[in-house]
Amino acid sequence: MFLRSTLRKKNGKAHRYWSIVENKRVARGRIVQRHVLYLGEISGSQQEAWQKTIEIFEDGQPRPKTVALLPEAEWHPEEVRAATAAGGMEVVRIRLAALELRRPRQWGACWLACQLYEQLELDTFFAARLPPSRKGTRWDLVLQVLAVYRLLAPGSEWRLHRAWFERSALADLLGADFGLAEIHKLYACHARVLAHKTALFSHLQKRWRDLFNARFDVLLYDLTSTYFECDPPESENAKRRHGYSRDKRPDCVQVVIALVVTPEGFPLAYEVLPGNTSDKTTLRGFLQKIEAQYGKADRIWIMDRGIPTEEVLAEMRASDPPVHYLVGTPKGLLTKLEAALIEQPWAQVREGIEVKLLPQDGELYVFAQSRDRIEKERAMRRRKLRKLLARLAQLQQMSLRRDELLLKIGAAKAAAGRAFALVDLQLPAAREAVTPQSFTFRLNRPKLRVARRREGRYLLRSNLCEQPPARLWELYIQLTQIEEAFKNLKGDLAIRPIYHQREDRIEAHIFLSFLAYCLHVTLTRRLRDLAPGLSARAVLEKFAAVQMIDVHLPTTDGRQVVFTRYTQPEDELKLLLRRLKLELPEQAPPRITATGQLAP
Repeated sequence: MFLRSTLRKKNGKAHRYWSIVENKRVARGRIVQRHVLYLGEISGSQQEAWQKTIEIFEDGQPRPKTVALLPEAEWHPEEVRAATAAGGMEVVRIRLAALELRRPRQWGACWLACQLYEQLELDTFFAARLPPSRKGTRWDLVLQVLAVYRLLAPGSEWRLHRAWFERSALADLLGADFGLAEIHKLYACHARVLAHKTALFSHLQKRWRDLFNARFDVLLYDLTSTYFECDPPESENAKRRHGYSRDKRPDCVQVVIALVVTPEGFPLAYEVLPGNTSDKTTLRGFLQKIEAQYGKADRIWIMDRGIPTEEVLAEMRASDPPVHYLVGTPKGLLTKLEAALIEQPWAQVREGIEVKLLPQDGELYVFAQSRDRIEKERAMRRRKLRKLLARLAQLQQMSLRRDELLLKIGAAKAAAGRAFALVDLQLPAAREAVTPQSFTFRLNRPKLRVARRREGRYLLRSNLCEQPPARLWELYIQLTQIEEAFKNLKGDLAIRPIYHQREDRIEAHIFLSFLAYCLHVTLTRRLRDLAPGLSARAVLEKFAAVQMIDVHLPTTDGRQVVFTRYTQPEDELKLLLRRLKLELPEQAPPRITATGQLAP
């Protein structure tokens, strides 16, 4: 790398601009130059142009003093003395040949995350609730570091302390130092945040309403689980428990997370429950929690089957005002109502979607079918069933003991999923040899016909009897938003597995993941309006390409000028900045010290 200057004339004056350029060898031996860093105007050909004033911070000096910079080789000593006398300031001569680039660190994604944090006004929210300690620890900034880390590069607090913080530019952006990433402070911050969870929910609701005119009259409710890489707890009151694992890790203890989001993905509240909590026991408590925090309102709750019970649904209908709901139903209820539904005509609500309506006992049952979904589910079932039958035919021809056969059938059952129920097996008796005669299988055609009739069809129930069927269908398919929220929490934000042992740190870990998800969904919502088609993760990766570097320029008197500069964005990132209506901040002013260390 080397310095390159460009001379430009503006208004009759010559200006010299400096950049750091890198030579790169490409095909056919050619060398091209890549613009790495823009330093701006350091000096020029006229006295007014080259007098670039900066501040000097030296040990023992209470105030900075003003100096002028110029390259060592470009000026005669007589010119330096004349310039010093004319400008009334000290002239510092820099040795451009000894330029050094130090401490490259990730700046762009950190800056964007901080912008999202400020847009939600989380900085002022936590500054008022997490005051500095007596020793000056800024707990609000420690929390911001943890939230940004969880958004950009989720991992353990030890990894944040040991490696990630020094590789990021968060210290520069927050005007702090490595003290924010001291390991004991990271853990101590966990104990301070949970008390503000309820207030945070109300604050976020207000911010999203102000920023995006978000509405909270339709709420999606669902549950998920996240597991631990640790031994089961000894205490019977601990939330880490074995239970139904949605992560397919029944061998691990887990906690259950109940989440309420809007159709746009904005989370309204969450709760951490014991890992053995049954889904159907959670709804009543969450209805009371939302009503106590946000008051009674005309809300519509959308849930999947298995969450509400008949008793809770009756309470929702009987409340004043009634609590509206739209839920899926278990397959047993479809069997019970199938005869009555057959008599109803199909009505098309939109292309490819047809429904049947069945009013009954103050509720409306909506039997919906989607042609696209029918084709998809039918293709999935055929593929699995074809693979299962081929595998069973292979097992018939193998020389196996009965126990070995049962193990292999178990593996085939796990791979086939629901398609396994469509096949009837005849297994050899105990101690009987496995032969094509003792082990047989056949397709259960009555079950297959029932499965075909139900593929791509859903039975919904609601007390929104006056709503048109198309509206009810559109509301129900919005449940995919809460599935997307769980996908982001478990994928991009790596909420699982959890390694913490203490209950407060477990809940704080989930709280930080929730904060990071709030930043993620805010960026996603902004992209939907300004840059549709881009995902939040793709945008963060593009911003991560912008690095921050310390440029050290030695002076002839033994000191060093330090320019802290972020690299110039590529053209595609400049376009993205314009689309998002964001402007990068001004480059930081240079500093000069006797030791070569960046002054605070």
